[in-house]
Amino acid sequence: MLTRGHHAAMPYEHVAAFVGRLRESDGLAAQALELTILTAARSGEILRMRWSEVDLDKRIWTIPANRMKAGREHRVPLSERAAAILRQLTEIRTGDFVFPGQRKDRPLSNMAMNMALRRMKADTVTVHGFRSSFRDWAGNESHFPREVVETALAHVIGDKAEQAYRRSDALEKRRKLMEAWAAYCERPAGNVVHIGK
Repeated sequence: MLTRGHHAAMPYEHVAAFVGRLRESDGLAAQALELTILTAARSGEILRMRWSEVDLDKRIWTIPANRMKAGREHRVPLSERAAAILRQLTEIRTGDFVFPGQRKDRPLSNMAMNMALRRMKADTVTVHGFRSSFRDWAGNESHFPREVVETALAHVIGDKAEQAYRRSDALEKRRKLMEAWAAYCERPAGNVVHIGK
């Protein structure tokens, strides 16, 4: 287990095996957790995800500024696997929340993914910690530029001058990054996948 700040993270070398086990679980919480891992999103962003934010044809999830920590709209390119999870969920759609809770017009509880970790005997790590797993994988196993990785995590990059000139969100570069991460999460145990640009 790695710790960064106060969020315990799973070593990225263990994530593929964990995702394989996660797919054997039934239920919305397991799907929410897998989507969280694949998108490197914060748990609150996933739990409050609305169908109106998702474009499955373009495979883009647009999180509005008022739901982002940095207060800026964030576009998330969806890997094929992430889009497949969402397509499955359209078949049981009951409202605008992608992950509906037990109460009408409320999202899934923020404890649901923690309980999924507990059921899988992985309660020494946190849901948020998978963002660190992704970051460590990207830094150690890929050649994607740091700014592309940081943008995928919705981190603010550079000083105010650099931010003023950086108008693009490098969506297509990030799409390649997220497909590479999804491929890493799919790999059979024992296979290491080194990914280029």
